[in-house]
Amino acid sequence: MSLIMNEQSKVETVSDVSRARDAQDYVRIVDVVKKFDETVAVNRVSLSVRQGELFALLGSSGCGKSTLLRMLAGLETITSGQILIDGEDLAALPPYKRPVNMMFQSYALFPHMSVEGNVAYGLKQEGVPKTELKERVASALDLVQMTRYAKRKPHQLSGGQQQRVALARSLVKRPKVLLLDEPMSALDKQIRQRTQIELVSILDKVGVTCIMVTHDQEEAMTMASRIAVMSEGNIVQVGTPQEVYEHPNSRFSAEFIGSTNLFSGVVVEDEPDHVYIETPDMPTRLYVSHGITGPLGMAVTVSVRPERIALSRKAPSDSQYNTARGVIANVAYMGGYTLYHVRLDSGKVVMANVSSLALDDIDAPGWDEEVWVRWSASAGVVLTK
Repeated sequence: MSLIMNEQSKVETVSDVSRARDAQDYVRIVDVVKKFDETVAVNRVSLSVRQGELFALLGSSGCGKSTLLRMLAGLETITSGQILIDGEDLAALPPYKRPVNMMFQSYALFPHMSVEGNVAYGLKQEGVPKTELKERVASALDLVQMTRYAKRKPHQLSGGQQQRVALARSLVKRPKVLLLDEPMSALDKQIRQRTQIELVSILDKVGVTCIMVTHDQEEAMTMASRIAVMSEGNIVQVGTPQEVYEHPNSRFSAEFIGSTNLFSGVVVEDEPDHVYIETPDMPTRLYVSHGITGPLGMAVTVSVRPERIALSRKAPSDSQYNTARGVIANVAYMGGYTLYHVRLDSGKVVMANVSSLALDDIDAPGWDEEVWVRWSASAGVVLTK
């Protein structure tokens, strides 16, 4: 009996590992290529999206992110490669048979139908029985808090309300994967910020796996659990918003996600826990508290975010590294912080975001005043590409 229980336990353990692996690779994009004649829009892209996560494809116009989304939906054919959802290869499935639903940028609501009619449309096409249809539509409208507007037409709704109807219409069909194409682009900034949080809350409640396309870095950082940064049909970096922002793997990622200061130089000392870099931009060496295992003399770039740079009116007592003198070239008050442009003696202009609280401590400097910039060894990231 003990042997039987042990064998059963082994089977259950293997099954648990298999399920966990499947959940990690719920959506698999494997070496996908898309060509339009001789133009390569998507170039050998491979990605895994976890079950239940909100994953963002982030990049500028023409980078291939929307093409990738349309291939998932079946609206574009794959030139080569595979796309699988929950282990099922989508290649042979037409769009209407795929376990996905897409919410378009324009929402694509039928103007002559009521809110209720728009949400019910897809279910009617599938021949869902009336009783079940009514229950599912009511549940979807309740989820997005649009029950009271069920009889209204789209033109009687605000942009945010139309988006909720489009979301309800997408979710009512219970897709395995929800695709969002620039979901907030039609909304004003204030409404957009509020709606981002509401949308994440709704999707989290439903537990649906979601892949979102956006060119708005703030939107991706606010909504997504993980981000894939795309450029010219390639994946540049994948990670959580914090990983991509704090540890960019290239100049492109560093510049595309947020603002940064870039210093070009050469490696003069490289150890496992630090690296020294000489740069013409600074009078001192740059000191970064991580190694890169690169040869001495190697050309690199150091990225330092503006909020990591401190300003002072006096020279720091320890000025052996990451320190320079300059004058204020521009000041922009942003509410919670002030953005300073400091022109160093080398001519390099450094951006520094100084919080309103910190400004009180240094007696906020103004145009053409002399200041010192300084940052810690942990503030910089060495980029080798």
